[in-house]
Amino acid sequence: MASWWTISVPDEGRAIDLNADVGEATDAAGVAVERALLGLVTSAHIACGAHAGYEASMRDTVLAAQENGVRVGAHPSYPDRDGFGRRPMKMTPRDLSSALAEQIGALVEVATSVQATVQSIKPHGALYGAVARGTSSCDALLGVVLELCGPETWLVVPAGAPAVARVHAVGLNVLQEGFADRAYLPNGELVARQVAGSVYSDPAQAAIQALGLAVEGEVITKEGMTLSLAVDTLCIHGDSPHAVAMADAVLRALAEAGVAVRAPSARRP
Repeated sequence: MASWWTISVPDEGRAIDLNADVGEATDAAGVAVERALLGLVTSAHIACGAHAGYEASMRDTVLAAQENGVRVGAHPSYPDRDGFGRRPMKMTPRDLSSALAEQIGALVEVATSVQATVQSIKPHGALYGAVARGTSSCDALLGVVLELCGPETWLVVPAGAPAVARVHAVGLNVLQEGFADRAYLPNGELVARQVAGSVYSDPAQAAIQALGLAVEGEVITKEGMTLSLAVDTLCIHGDSPHAVAMADAVLRALAEAGVAVRAPSARRP
């Protein structure tokens, strides 16, 4: 199986971003988890209406992020509410660009209305994997970001993925992402959610993985193989009922290791 990661070693004494995917909750319990997460993370990627979310939820989530000093980002996906954006879709580049522009534009409009700025873009679900491979889906997203967002906007992609070079090539910033709460395959991709053990529920397990990625630049795959992945941001999924406990455990582990947790500063690549 081909690998997409690039081997590199993180700098000593580094800082790292902690992000969560939010604005996806459909009930009070889920919203409560998301709001609690916004008191812990440094960046939030907000569903823009395709796989989840709507104008009111976007506005409420942006305001909650502002109240907690959390950097706001967009979380666009394939237009697939029934499948929560986790099913691959065949779309022409033009149709995908239109769908992405509608979603990102909607969040930009909402954010602007409350004096917030969309500072990063992180594709969701199946689109995340398609963009990561640096194919036409990646080019479609990059085109929309360049059109609708500022040049300091960050694009969030999997650490070491081919998309990293594509993002740099068009002059945008890139955040290479690792996951504290998901199992990895030997090729650097995530284990499919349908596979047992692919999604963590144990805060200690999430903390160990986060620490390995942030300090050692390594992650142990489901098969026990060690991968080298230098990451800029760690993700905790907001749709997990264990998300708050995992984020808290990750923060404690990073603090004990002397790793600062903060959002990235705007810069040119």
